[in-house]
Amino acid sequence: PFVIVCNHQASLDLMGMVEVIPERCVPIAKRELLYLGTVGWACWLSGMIFIDRHRRDAAIEVISRTASTMHRENVR
Repeated sequence: PFVIVCNHQASLDLMGMVEVIPERCVPIAKRELLYLGTVGWACWLSGMIFIDRHRRDAAIEVISRTASTMHRENVR
């Protein structure tokens, strides 16, 4: 298992990241991306998990559930 951290500078960077991220990878992003029009829709449709950075407890809960699922399903 490993973690890939992508610090993109523009919305188009997301398209490039899709090409280099390995298969069976679980993408996690800040919830604000969900509201970026077509980019948000594409992220949501691709199964991206969104973290609400303004609600710390909720974010920790989402990350914990995601980690448990990743471990159970043997994904990165």
